[in-house]
Amino acid sequence: MARERDCWLQVISKGSCHTIRDLQPTADVKVGSKAHLLQVCAVAMPGFADSFWTPDYAAGLGVLFSKLQQGVQENRQILTIARMRAEAEEVYGQRLGDIAPAADKINGGFSRDDGASVRKAYDGVRTEMEDASRNHRKIAQNIRDLVVNPFARWCDAHESRIQDSQDELQARIKAHDRQAEIVKKLRSAYFNKCRLAEDIEEENKLAFQDPEMSPKVNKNIPEIKVSPQKEEQEEDEVYEIGDETYQPEQVKKILSHMMNTIKMGETKVPILGTYQNTSCGSDIVEYLQRHMGTTSVSYSERIGQDLVSNGFLRLVGNMSGLPEKKGPAARTFSIPVSPESGSESPVVGAVSEYLAGWNVLNNQHPNETQPERLRREARETDEKYKAGVKKLDELRCDLEEAIFLHLKFLERCELDRLKAIKTVVLDFSGTIGNVIPSLQSTVDNMVLYQETIQPGGDLRYLLENYRTGRFAPKVVTYENYYNKVDEQTFGVDLEARARADKKRVPIIVTTLLTYLDHHYPDLEGDEARRGIWLADVQLPQVHKLRAKINNGKPFSADVLAEFDIPTVAHLLKLYLLELPDSLVSSHVYEIIRTIYNTTTADSTDEARVAVLQQTLSQLRLTNIATLDACMNHFTRLIDLTSADEDYIQNLATTLAPCILRPRVDTSLTMEEKHACRLIRDLFAHKDAIFGELKRMSTLSHSGSVSNNRPRAISTDESNRRAHMEERQRALLEKAGPRGRDKSPAPGPRHRRDRSTGGPETRFPIASPTASSDRQRSSLGLNPMKRQSLEVPDGSGSSEVNGGTNGDSPKQDGESIVSKRDSLGRAGATGTRFVGGRRVTQGSTPSTPKVSAVDARPGNETPTQDRGVTLVDAPMMD
Repeated sequence: MARERDCWLQVISKGSCHTIRDLQPTADVKVGSKAHLLQVCAVAMPGFADSFWTPDYAAGLGVLFSKLQQGVQENRQILTIARMRAEAEEVYGQRLGDIAPAADKINGGFSRDDGASVRKAYDGVRTEMEDASRNHRKIAQNIRDLVVNPFARWCDAHESRIQDSQDELQARIKAHDRQAEIVKKLRSAYFNKCRLAEDIEEENKLAFQDPEMSPKVNKNIPEIKVSPQKEEQEEDEVYEIGDETYQPEQVKKILSHMMNTIKMGETKVPILGTYQNTSCGSDIVEYLQRHMGTTSVSYSERIGQDLVSNGFLRLVGNMSGLPEKKGPAARTFSIPVSPESGSESPVVGAVSEYLAGWNVLNNQHPNETQPERLRREARETDEKYKAGVKKLDELRCDLEEAIFLHLKFLERCELDRLKAIKTVVLDFSGTIGNVIPSLQSTVDNMVLYQETIQPGGDLRYLLENYRTGRFAPKVVTYENYYNKVDEQTFGVDLEARARADKKRVPIIVTTLLTYLDHHYPDLEGDEARRGIWLADVQLPQVHKLRAKINNGKPFSADVLAEFDIPTVAHLLKLYLLELPDSLVSSHVYEIIRTIYNTTTADSTDEARVAVLQQTLSQLRLTNIATLDACMNHFTRLIDLTSADEDYIQNLATTLAPCILRPRVDTSLTMEEKHACRLIRDLFAHKDAIFGELKRMSTLSHSGSVSNNRPRAISTDESNRRAHMEERQRALLEKAGPRGRDKSPAPGPRHRRDRSTGGPETRFPIASPTASSDRQRSSLGLNPMKRQSLEVPDGSGSSEVNGGTNGDSPKQDGESIVSKRDSLGRAGATGTRFVGGRRVTQGSTPSTPKVSAVDARPGNETPTQDRGVTLVDAPMMD
């Protein structure tokens, strides 16, 4: 205890304090030694870095800093107790010291009786009073030297560290939030420009009026005539502003400096709306007084009125503002309209104001049409939007790195604070107990109190009661108007990423797992191979590797070779954490929790595995395939390195947030172990679970794929114009000449011996004597959109990504008619029925297709037994 107290006094007396980067172990503990491992294992609990995360970052940090500020107040309370006890001991010592002089002032007492026994008793009592006075003063001085002064300095430094961290993180969060708002506005502007460009193109394409029939444009449009002689006259003009006269070049410089110096903002005017890039009149007056040497407000107002009269300023309501446009045209010098040019006319004034933003001389695109201009503006807003998203992503990564660093630092600070309080209480009791044995009982109580302080337990209590969530980064992705994900990898939906890669499993997952498989032999020993998944990797290093490959394109192993193996492994975990939804979707989280919460006497592993199979079968095939690839990797690692039970449990705990996360992290879900138990079951029963999932996937999609799956609403509008044109063409073909409806008899080129099917029509009439066993095939399914889901065609089987789903069912005497996507999306060829024949889109209906069943000999059916097929061509919508 004495050695520990001496170390504390030495550290505090020097005024040393921790910094953010002072996170190394103590000097007498070697990194990697047994003592260091014991220190690491002793704090086997969640830390600050994985406990105070929320989607908006500020809420979780607010909870943490409120508790840390509470700790600052606790420090002040401890310090107040020690300071007031020192003052009390000082006052008590002074009063005890005043007793002997007061007694000596009495004459004729014990001073006259030198040898009496009573005198010795008196002297003994008097001496005890003086010793007691010295002892209490010594107690007061020891409390000041050992507790109050060093702890006060440490408390000030601790409060400063907490406040600095809070200020820095708040500034970063505010910058991130501002950029997020800017990205939202840029996204809205980008989408609006794209819609306007497409709308004007659609209007130009679908217009039915000839150019000669278009209404004549009113020729009474104000024209701007540019006269060289007029420009020469205007260049020689002199402007009188205030008491001074300025040349046009001087006015240009003044106005340019005003626009760069005076603060601009928005001004809301009732009825008229909001004006952009306006300035308050007081700001303009302040500028005139500071830069143009005006000495009074009245003279500044006169200069402002001259600027208004010359057309350099314009009034907005009751506020004076600079020109509304702050672009290049607004920065150039503009010659004001002379009074004699018709400014007194309200019509001419309105037209002049309308045409003020259109300057023929400064137009960079003079021959540009309106569709070209809108498309160019859409491209410009797209580039701004991309740049904004990229900047926001960089700010988010920097913010998360700073939060990680500060959270670790704050955890160390809080632990040091609790240890400091423990040491203060111990020293406080020691200063009293070592000097006054009569107060031993009080000291014992103090020692008992300080023994009850457990820094680790208090830190655990803080985490268990106030943690807000695990580290789950929320990526703000670039949303392309045409649903393309070609420029980013992280934060993109798993199925969208796999669809863009044209693989069942995203390329980034397979590349990382393959790279790790190839480099496991380079590591020394099985323990090093197992340890890469449990190692503590710095987030900035992982973000650096992430930035190199976050471009939506395949990457080579050379990029990964620049980093160590644990960084590559943690990149895979970061990719899974940044997915919009966990690999095992959060929609089945409650089902997983029910599976592991339901414990019965007859429950077995086989029953639980069967339920897990049914639950995981609800996932998308991309998720199942990716989960299967990951589990194959980890089970192979466990088998080849002969991992023990502790490693398997630690690995499952580490991977649990990457595989299964709830939709919202709460204090209850953070304590649940269902995700860890699920991974343990996937490790133990991988073959049984995924084998059954593959079999169920083959059976469920070998026949009709969309029986239990509703058609998704497409948001792809890239082929909308082609679809609308095809729809108009189909309507015209269907309508034909406006006359009496024709008989439903077949056309002259209809061959009854080639008809397929019975007397069914598109709208069949049920007959009590005939039954139809035809299966309804999938409507609207597109093989390119299913990816890992196989759609059978007329040949009976198909393969997608190397997987075969079996043969489609056939019936004797009846051919199978494949119903294709009517929209022809993703490059698929549409199929229509015209005049009783199947016609491929883009081909003429004069070449009927003969089915495989009808082509066989002996399969002809008498003509009198055939009915007439009424076919309504599908609309290309």
